[in-house]
Amino acid sequence: MSGLPENLSFTDSHAWLRQDDDGLVTLGVTEYGQSLLGDLVFIQFPEVGAHIDEGDVIVTLESVKSAWDVLAPVPMTIEDINAELLDQPERVNEEAFGEGWLVRVRVEEGLDMLMDADAYKDFVSE
Repeated sequence: MSGLPENLSFTDSHAWLRQDDDGLVTLGVTEYGQSLLGDLVFIQFPEVGAHIDEGDVIVTLESVKSAWDVLAPVPMTIEDINAELLDQPERVNEEAFGEGWLVRVRVEEGLDMLMDADAYKDFVSE
């Protein structure tokens, strides 16, 4: 696996998180994670303002093969969803690290406990 952005943190459930300049965190699914699912056909988002506890479902991704829950690596509050994905879920497959982001969240702490790009590469190669 090559080309992982170095400015992201990663989870063992194949989510990526990016700390943004406005204090929020953008969250998506990695190219590796979405490749396991295949072509996405539906995304179930939480409500904006919802508090998600660590280990709870943030987003459910449905593909032609299966469904997959993206779990919260740390407690977070949903600040925004990528509503464009409601009509175009395939953008996650096409631009996993760009316009295919899933949600923007407020996180108080815990991001420093996630994997960096090198650790994630090692994780998926095991």
